[in-house]
Amino acid sequence: MSAYRQQAASRRPPRLNRLFLKPRSRTSDLPLVKRFANSVSRLGFVAAIAAICLSAVGCAPRQSTTRGELVRVTEGDFRIAATRRVAAGDIVIRVKNRGPDAHELIVVKTETGRLPLRGDGLTVDEDAVQHDEVGALEPGSPGSVRELHVRLTPGRYVLLCNMSGHYMGGMHRTLVVR
Repeated sequence: MSAYRQQAASRRPPRLNRLFLKPRSRTSDLPLVKRFANSVSRLGFVAAIAAICLSAVGCAPRQSTTRGELVRVTEGDFRIAATRRVAAGDIVIRVKNRGPDAHELIVVKTETGRLPLRGDGLTVDEDAVQHDEVGALEPGSPGSVRELHVRLTPGRYVLLCNMSGHYMGGMHRTLVVR
């Protein structure tokens, strides 16, 4: 082979084995493979122990995270969807925000179903209904699910979002408790 060809061959990238896509080597890969197999077997052992521990935890009796009757509420673009009637007692209100904006949920007991408005005419005067407020959830981001645990006595309640303009836009729902 000429000196020119030897020099060109040394500058060429190594040829790849088509099956394994690695440079061809004249040395054995056996030590590397053994090291890899040992690390995998150790990792497998650790994974098996972790799986056993997790399955033991999963077999323990579960305690319910919900106390009382579950009421599902969906908040969306200027609307609140929920059941209209529920039995008195401990209630878990699970709120799913399906709208593009953050929404809060305030539960207020009222005789008439009408709530006083602030001077802007768009939002409920929360100071005026504070003594009738049963519970509230801070604004939840789009897609969030939150829970509110309340004890409701028989009467009429309003579920509402009081973010700027949302109440007057239709984000309220009457709930009758029997």
